[in-house]
Amino acid sequence: MRAIDLTNVTWRKSSYSNPDGGNCIEVSDDFLSTADWRKSSYSNTSGGECVEFAPNLPALVPVRDSKAPSLGALLFSASTWSVFVESVK
Repeated sequence: MRAIDLTNVTWRKSSYSNPDGGNCIEVSDDFLSTADWRKSSYSNTSGGECVEFAPNLPALVPVRDSKAPSLGALLFSASTWSVFVESVK
């Protein structure tokens, strides 16, 4: 399994954690900042259907609209993404 460098990710305590130290979990709102985004070879330079994906995260494949990356990404398991890609071919 590939490792993810999370040294620059900002973590915050989940609102479901309590101040007594029980059931604490931290989450990252900027986890996808570690993604190595690549534009699909089917995208064009004139503003066409642009899709980006990040193949560098173990077990996850985030996909987003390259024209509006701030809108977030859809997350797929690597196995689900693989089935989708094979089906499209």
